[in-house]
Amino acid sequence: MLRTFARAFRTPDLRRKLLFSISIMVLFRLGSFIPTPGVNYGAIKEISSLAEDNDLLQLVNLFSGGGLLQLSVFALGIMPYITASIIVQLLRVVIPRFEALHKEGQSGQSKLTQYTRYLTIALAILQSTAVITTARSGQLFGSGSESAEIIDADASAWTIILMIITMTAGTGLIMWLGELITEKGVGNGMSLLIFTSIVAGFPGSMGQILGGTDGIRNFVVVLAVFVAVIGAIVFVEQSQRRIRVQYAKRMVGRRTYGGSTTYIPIKINTAGVIPIIFASSLLALPTMVTQFVKSENAVVDWIVNNLSSTDALYMVLYAGLTIFFCFFYTAITFNPQEVADNMKKYGGFIPGIRAGRPTAEYLNYVINRITTPGSMYLAVVALIPQVLFGLLGVSQNLPFGGTTLLIIVGVGLDTVKQIESQLQQRHYEGFLR
Repeated sequence: MLRTFARAFRTPDLRRKLLFSISIMVLFRLGSFIPTPGVNYGAIKEISSLAEDNDLLQLVNLFSGGGLLQLSVFALGIMPYITASIIVQLLRVVIPRFEALHKEGQSGQSKLTQYTRYLTIALAILQSTAVITTARSGQLFGSGSESAEIIDADASAWTIILMIITMTAGTGLIMWLGELITEKGVGNGMSLLIFTSIVAGFPGSMGQILGGTDGIRNFVVVLAVFVAVIGAIVFVEQSQRRIRVQYAKRMVGRRTYGGSTTYIPIKINTAGVIPIIFASSLLALPTMVTQFVKSENAVVDWIVNNLSSTDALYMVLYAGLTIFFCFFYTAITFNPQEVADNMKKYGGFIPGIRAGRPTAEYLNYVINRITTPGSMYLAVVALIPQVLFGLLGVSQNLPFGGTTLLIIVGVGLDTVKQIESQLQQRHYEGFLR
C-alpha cells in the first residue's frame, strides 16, 4: 500500500490533485483558529471547558473543527451546508417541483445545488446571529460562564453586524473550498473537510484519556475497541445486497440493444450517518433549553438527571430514534416505485418478478429486510462510545463517538476508491487487492 502511495505521488496529475486537496484542508484548519473581530479570545480559553457536557454544542463544534467554541471565522463550519442539503432532500417529498428537478438529470441537479447554496447562506446568517446572541448573554458555554465577557455587552450594532457577516462569509468560503476539492482535487470536498475536522480533535482527546486516572489502561482499551469497531464498520459498509436485473433485447433499426445483465446494489446501511445526527440533535435540544431556564422546577430537574449521555434512558431513546430515523431517511432516499418505473422504461426486469408494481413491492420488501439489521448495527455503533466510557469511568469524550468512526471510515473508503480508480487508469496496482 505504501508503494502504491509512492506511485500515486510519482504521477504528476494525481500528485497535483493530492497536494491541492491537502492544501485546502490545511487552509480550512487555519481558518478554525482565526478569531472573529470583536471576540475576547482570552476569555474563551478560560471557560471553554464548561461546554463539555453540552451534546448539541459538541456536535456542532465537531463539524466546525473546534471553531465554534473559539468563535473563529469558520465557527459555523460545514453544518449549515449539511443542514441545507438534508432540507432540500426532504423537500423533494413535499414539493413536486424539487422532485421534478431531481429527475431532470444534470441540469436539474445543478438547480438543486444552487438552491442548496442559497439556503446555506440563509442558515449561516440565522445561526451566526443565534451564536453571537447566545455568546453575548453568557450562555454559549453553559451555566457559570456569565461572568466572562466573550463579547462586549456594549458592542455597537456595526460590530455585531460585522461579526455576523464574517461568520457567514466563513461558511460561504468553506462551501467554495469543498467544491474546489471536488472539482480539482481527489475525493468529495465537503466530506474531506468534515473528515479533517474530526481527525483534528483526536490527538487532544486521546491525550486527555492517557493523562487521566488509569490512563494507560483506559488508553489501550479505548484504542483496541475503536480498532475493532473500525474493522467491523469497514466490513459492514462494504457489504451489499445485489439484486440481479436482466435487460431484454430490442431492435433499433439494424442494431440489437439490451440483453445484458446487471444488478442493483443495496447497502446494509443505506442511510449512512444521518440517523445518528438526527437522533443526537433531537435528544440534545431539551438539555440545551434547560440552560436558558433560570427557575428550577421538576421538569428541568428530570431532564438534567435523566437525559445526560451516560444515563440508561438516554441510551434507550438514542437507539430507538436512530433506528426510526434510519427507516425514515431510507424511505425518502430510496423510492422503489421510481426504480421499478425506470427499469420498466428501459426494458429491465428482475428474474422471476413481473415488471411494474410487483417489482416495486419486491424492492420495498428487500429494502425493509436490509434496513432492519442495518439500523440495529447503526444503533450499536452509536452506543459503543457511551457504554465504553461509562464502564471505564472516563469523563472525556472523543469527538462525537460513533458518528466520528462512521464518517472517518466512509470518507476514507470513498477517497481510497477514487485514488485507486485513477491509478488503474494508468495501469497501476490498486489499494484494495
